[in-house]
Amino acid sequence: NNLDIHGVGTNVPGYEVAWNCYSRLISHDMKKLPNGVEYYDKDKFTPELAEDMKIGDMSATFKLRKDAKFSDGTPVTAADVINSFNLLKEKGSPAIGLALREVIKAEAPDDATVQYTFQGALVRDLPVILAGLPVLSKAYYDKKPFDETSLEPPLGSGPYLISDFKAGTYVTYKRRDDYWAKDLPVNRGRYNLDEIRFDSFRDRTAELEAIKSGGLDYREEFTSVDWATGYNVAAVKNGRLIRDTLPDANPSGAQGFFLNTRRDKFKDVRVREALDQAFDFEWSNKKLFYNLYTRTQSFFENSDMKATGKPSPQEVALLEPFKDKVPAGVFGEVYSPPVTDGSGNNRENLRKAFDLLKAAGWSIGPDRLQHNAKGETLDIEFLFFEDAFERIIQPYVENLRKIGVNATARRVDPAQYERRMKSFDFDVTVQRYVLRLTPGVELRGYWGSRSATMDGSQNLSGIADPVIDALIDKVTAAKSREELVTATRSIDRVLRGSHYWVPHWYKPVHNVAYWDKYSRPATNAKYDPGVLDTWWCDKAKADALTQKSAPGEATK
Repeated sequence: NNLDIHGVGTNVPGYEVAWNCYSRLISHDMKKLPNGVEYYDKDKFTPELAEDMKIGDMSATFKLRKDAKFSDGTPVTAADVINSFNLLKEKGSPAIGLALREVIKAEAPDDATVQYTFQGALVRDLPVILAGLPVLSKAYYDKKPFDETSLEPPLGSGPYLISDFKAGTYVTYKRRDDYWAKDLPVNRGRYNLDEIRFDSFRDRTAELEAIKSGGLDYREEFTSVDWATGYNVAAVKNGRLIRDTLPDANPSGAQGFFLNTRRDKFKDVRVREALDQAFDFEWSNKKLFYNLYTRTQSFFENSDMKATGKPSPQEVALLEPFKDKVPAGVFGEVYSPPVTDGSGNNRENLRKAFDLLKAAGWSIGPDRLQHNAKGETLDIEFLFFEDAFERIIQPYVENLRKIGVNATARRVDPAQYERRMKSFDFDVTVQRYVLRLTPGVELRGYWGSRSATMDGSQNLSGIADPVIDALIDKVTAAKSREELVTATRSIDRVLRGSHYWVPHWYKPVHNVAYWDKYSRPATNAKYDPGVLDTWWCDKAKADALTQKSAPGEATK
């Protein structure tokens, strides 16, 4: 519905490439492995639009390269950088706005210099966030409202531009031959694909059939049943269509069923914990997921930021001032979701769930449904838009109904889902928070009190806890990795003990399928598949693939 990725509620196919239509002040550096292979290092940075930068206690200054240009040939100036900052702060996503509120002044001493002044002590990752903002053309947005949806390809200064599209069907990105930064060291070996087209599908079944027939070149598979059973075709067996797993050392992200605590029925933590007890992951993993997943326990899963066991002395010291304001179990073993034997007979956990509801003031009425003191039934609707989740949610709904919860599942179209998420019009929904290796101010947009009342924010559960706010401040002020880890583990303990979610599952790999016409570095990157960044089309492989294609199989 929009070719501009920077506003609220946008939906652009090929978001990753759309992001590469723009340049930023700094980019991630390339790191070299012992065997000589280079990869994108997400913890190190190098200048891109900026040729130099100076970070002080209360300010950050960037000096722009004089040869930086937008795709229409106009130069990138300090006025463009400052206007981009102002637009994103005032009219961009709430998460960005929250991060940028620490900046009280953005000014340009000259056409090639940008200086940001902070309102207080330096927030550790604020300069990185400022330097990572996309730089937009001021001249372009002086003529076009930033906060309106548009199907006009935007003007950028990155390695790709939109060359063709059909709304709701596809977007094609073309590599720029005149990209001003193509010879910078940081871009060596990157952006090798001349053209990248993203096709949109209404459901994953159609997408799966497209990759198998040759209508797609590459696809990442997110559905376990399809990964286990959906690629049993001749092209996979004879090696023309490659089915592969690529490592992923990133934090897995926090995915789960998130409960909207803005609604009275979820105010009591015992009700929220009861929902956790009723979800039988082990049965789902066995019967639905082909045992391909591991249960998520932490908001910082698959990282050193995950809380385990009892809190360390450093965590205790950090949490002690809030002792009377955190869940009782925070100073003991960290909460982990219940485990079943996978048989589907989880009576013990359902009994615990039932008892928790009873303790919270709910009781079974003549209609065999849970009622509160006002006579209201405990109605819970699971809202989703992807058909793949229906088979997962429905058994969960049935478990809840066994203990008297009037649970239902409702699938809506993506547009309606997006509107309802923006206004927090739901009981329970599925969400995945993507977490950086070194998180910072973005946590305010995920779990900070201020974001709980901001339409369009990512704080779906409506978390508004002064303790979490204070601990996020500890994250942003951390001066060392040790301090950061202590703060994130403390946040993890409080969030998990507060039962804002029913955690899902994860896998530390990317499951991908692609036709055998690409080559890639011999060593996989740790933190990114690198498909769009480092793979290239191998003409010899492509020619051989065409010669071996089966009758009726696409050969594009």
